This record gives sequence, C-alpha cells and structure tokens, in this order.
Amino acid sequence: MDQRLGYITLLVDDYDRAIDFYVKKLHFTLVEDSVITETKRWVLVRPANENSCCLLLAKAANDQQKNMIGNQAGGRVFLFLLTDDFDRDYKNLIDKGIEIEREPKTEPYGTVAVFRDIYGNLWDLIGPAVG
Repeated sequence: MDQRLGYITLLVDDYDRAIDFYVKKLHFTLVEDSVITETKRWVLVRPANENSCCLLLAKAANDQQKNMIGNQAGGRVFLFLLTDDFDRDYKNLIDKGIEIEREPKTEPYGTVAVFRDIYGNLWDLIGPAVG
C-alpha cells in the first residue's frame, strides 16, 4: 500500500496576500494557481525543493470559515517547518519581519522556534539535533 498526505487546507482571507507571504517571505514554491470559479482558486504552495505535501490556500467562503482563519489548531502549533539550516531560516524570519512567538530553544529533537504566519497560525521551525 502506498499512501501519503497530499494537501493540508489553510484558510486565508485573500489568495494573493497569502501567496505573497508564503512565496516571498517563507520562500515556498507556488505549485499551482488555477481559477475554478469567479471567486474560487486552487492554490498550492510548498517549501522549495520539497516534493511532498502542499498547503492548499483556501479563501474562507462563509462566516464560520472566516472565524477560523489564524486559529485552525485552537491556539496550538499548527504546522511544523523542518529545515536543514536553522540559523539561515531563522534569520530569514527575522529579516522578513515575521513575528516570533518563542525564541530558539534546543530540544532533544532539534533546535526549535515558534513563529506566526500572517494570519496568526503558530508554526514550529525545527532544525536538526546537534550531536
């Protein structure tokens, strides 16, 4: 059996604003941006040089969805961005003015810092364990 995660939906308020953040600030790759209807697009982004799971940027379509933007995990860390160079990517977060929720800390599984995306969703940036 061959299974894998394909997409994780991330509710956004505006497609272009979300693309701008993920592509220009986090250096993700825009995989697809296709118009489905006048108000709906199929927008996929993923970390550069990665060929697995994509984020499906989905524009909130009703009040219930709009209320969930930025809080899809109920205040917990929602997504985990793994990196081979923690210092490089942490510096990028700082340089791009991305809000840091928790400063870097060494854990048994690696170096981790928590940041917020433009909507307030919490992310862990995790670098490799040393030693």
